[in-house]
Amino acid sequence: MSMRTPHRAAVGDTVRHLADELWDAVSTADEYTATEVVLGALERGVDPETVLLDVIARVQRKVGEEWAANRLSVAREHAATAINERAVAALSLHPATRTAPTRGRITVACVDGEWHALPARLLAEVLTLRGWQVDYLGAQVPAPHLIAHLHRTNSDAVALSSSIATRLPAAHAAITACQAVGVPVLVGGAAFGPDGRYAFLLDADAWAPDARAAADRLAAGPLPRPRRDHQQLDDLPHLVDQEYTLITRNSAALVRTVFAALEAAFPAMLTYSELQREHTAEDLAHIVEFLGTALYLGDEELFASFLTWTAQILTARGVPARSLPPTLSILAGELKDFPRALRILEHGTTALTRPGHGTDPYAPVDRSTAESPS
Repeated sequence: MSMRTPHRAAVGDTVRHLADELWDAVSTADEYTATEVVLGALERGVDPETVLLDVIARVQRKVGEEWAANRLSVAREHAATAINERAVAALSLHPATRTAPTRGRITVACVDGEWHALPARLLAEVLTLRGWQVDYLGAQVPAPHLIAHLHRTNSDAVALSSSIATRLPAAHAAITACQAVGVPVLVGGAAFGPDGRYAFLLDADAWAPDARAAADRLAAGPLPRPRRDHQQLDDLPHLVDQEYTLITRNSAALVRTVFAALEAAFPAMLTYSELQREHTAEDLAHIVEFLGTALYLGDEELFASFLTWTAQILTARGVPARSLPPTLSILAGELKDFPRALRILEHGTTALTRPGHGTDPYAPVDRSTAESPS
């Protein structure tokens, strides 16, 4: 047996204990204790990168899991995330994390419309610890602002983060714009798929499954220099049919039409409270938005996965998911002249009616307990 094994086991036990302590703090909105846990870990000799990625990031994943299981409200999820963000800020100011830049310059940003900034912030801190000069631009960075920043700086690469698949069209625009000015792009985050399939589809220069892997990739050598004449249609020639453009441009009207059709099909909706009606309209908007993203990527499974996930979220909240198949049927009627959209809707309906997702498609839904993240 290796002489180092007990040490590794001890470190693992320490990290798990710290994660448990941090979870107890953030789940009860105890910011002061959360900060003490993080800074105390540094004082005990745990290296900053481990605290960032094996303690704070682990707890943040649990925050998302607990929200999905309906054990954390939206407000408590937001509070927990904010406390984790402040814990990262406190750690970044500790003397143990001060590192002089010895490498190149990296710009770290979230895709336009992406408000989940913590993964990008964690990467920025890890890169700083490893000696990079980091420009962290934060959440929701429009592509023109990102490109303006690149013109003013001499970044070796852009690290682009996105957690939500519906931001992938914006991510594609940002990737292409960065490459057009000669700056390669490394992407990461849940939006790009667990295997990076959408990163490669959108022709990013590199992909990493997590912050540690991203830092390792950047340390391994320069990213390949991109082609400056690259166009978005080069990656997704199916967009020439205009289905994505037409549906997304008219998405608000489409949501209103489907909402009215649901009211006619289910008179019980007329008794919904204003909050229930708002939740229903939000769900319809999400469905149309994911349909548009699936059209953009040419990926039927993306839409089906979103629907089955939505069904699970609704079920966890005590809200029957039986409104989903008739909603898709109404959408299909409105989009009868869009063959790709019809195939995606049919695939989604099939996914919902597999064993484990069977529902009574004609019963109205009681949305009194529904809650969705902002």
